[in-house]
Amino acid sequence: MALVKCNICRATIKYNNMSETLNLGWEEWAALPDLSLPAIKAKIDTGARTSALHAVAIEPFGTEANPQVRFIMHPDPDDSEIEVICSAKVKDRRMVTSSNGVAESRYVIETHILIDGQKWPIDVSLTNRETMGYRMLIGRSALKKGVSVSPGKSFLQPKLEYALYKKQSRKKGQPRRPLRIGILTQEPRNYSNTRMIEAAEARGHVIETVTTSRCYMSINNEKPEVHFDGQALPRFDAIIPRIGSKITFYGMAVVRQFESMGVYCLNPAAAIGCSRDKLLAHQVLSQHKLGMPTTAFARTSRDTKGIIDLVGGAPVVVKLLESTQGKGVILAETRKAATALVDAFRGLDAHFLVQEFVKEAKGSDIRCFVVDGKVVGAMMRTAAPGEFRSNIHQGGSAKKIKLTTQERSTAIKAAKAMRLNVAGVDVLRTSEGPKVLEVNSSPGLKGIETATGKDIATTIIECIENNVGTVFHSPVKKRRAKPKKRTAS
Repeated sequence: MALVKCNICRATIKYNNMSETLNLGWEEWAALPDLSLPAIKAKIDTGARTSALHAVAIEPFGTEANPQVRFIMHPDPDDSEIEVICSAKVKDRRMVTSSNGVAESRYVIETHILIDGQKWPIDVSLTNRETMGYRMLIGRSALKKGVSVSPGKSFLQPKLEYALYKKQSRKKGQPRRPLRIGILTQEPRNYSNTRMIEAAEARGHVIETVTTSRCYMSINNEKPEVHFDGQALPRFDAIIPRIGSKITFYGMAVVRQFESMGVYCLNPAAAIGCSRDKLLAHQVLSQHKLGMPTTAFARTSRDTKGIIDLVGGAPVVVKLLESTQGKGVILAETRKAATALVDAFRGLDAHFLVQEFVKEAKGSDIRCFVVDGKVVGAMMRTAAPGEFRSNIHQGGSAKKIKLTTQERSTAIKAAKAMRLNVAGVDVLRTSEGPKVLEVNSSPGLKGIETATGKDIATTIIECIENNVGTVFHSPVKKRRAKPKKRTAS
């Protein structure tokens, strides 16, 4: 006999092997830890061969080689507000005849059952048992060696309670289940997407790319949907937004639609919008007392000299508000060049920032890759000869670097301030401490993985696993409908 940790209730339990006797009554409490179901009242029916589990909204997904099924389980017959999202690999699909003689084609999955510390695998068919008195029926094929049944007795094993569902942690302690993940992108075959697809599939998930610009939405208060190529997209467990700068506005709208559908979005739409609007981003960073180069912003002011003087005079960096990958970023080395550049941008009616040029950085900055509140990789990027922009897309080079405690803390605080779960935080090293240049909501993986040798893609998938909810409780107490008449089985 050994002691093991139960993922569901975080308690230490006895794990007996099935050679030990387990006597069951005709009804017992059980747990299905693989499905995040810590408490189910089940009927033991030796007259039935196949076990059955209550399931609604059953949806197959995956591929022919890796078939999966997702379903919703309401474990408490008297409280429909508790619902658990379950998913598992499909083992079979077979015709099952119920006790009333009705034959039904059902998905069959394999999962572990846990009763009084004894745990063993069983096959379970999925069917709607809403009108039944028990959410689970345990058939004779699930009764392995060492299990006996006393038909005239009930609850011979310890009783559980539905209150366990309220105690389940959203982030930790839940068993990992297969997820259906979508990547919103315009470039499905680029390095970052390819790596995340590899990482997700290696961990048993189903992942697919969705071209953002080809999505369209049905906006209503009953059943919001995202459509693609003539049909509604299936329900994803999670969305990874990789929104290109050219379609930021529309991409944010699509992400918001998924959010309204209850889908977990790795980076929410509001955070993406904040990171893309450089003025708003700097204002947010300033509110959180994070160091950054002195920045000025104006629209119609004629005081060009005053704007340049605010950031300490030439040289200055002028940035378009929605520039990415170093595009739309220009260095004015003299006051005359800075004046001409500011006047030209104003004449074009373009929104732009004028920013202090930090000479001591010497054309280098540090990219800190933050995932779920932790820095998981860092590299120093150095501009190509004759170039001041250190972006890899502008010909810059990169190497692995060890961060100081202050740099690490700054990067984490910047990502948190922007409410981004995944972020590339660009930091300058200065005599005054780290200064945040930019926070990127769709950082590329190629540079950081190449420079550090770390598997950042898998870390991102693990972040999704830790944040996708399984158990949901309605925040508003619904008016309870009159319960349907249930049969004993």
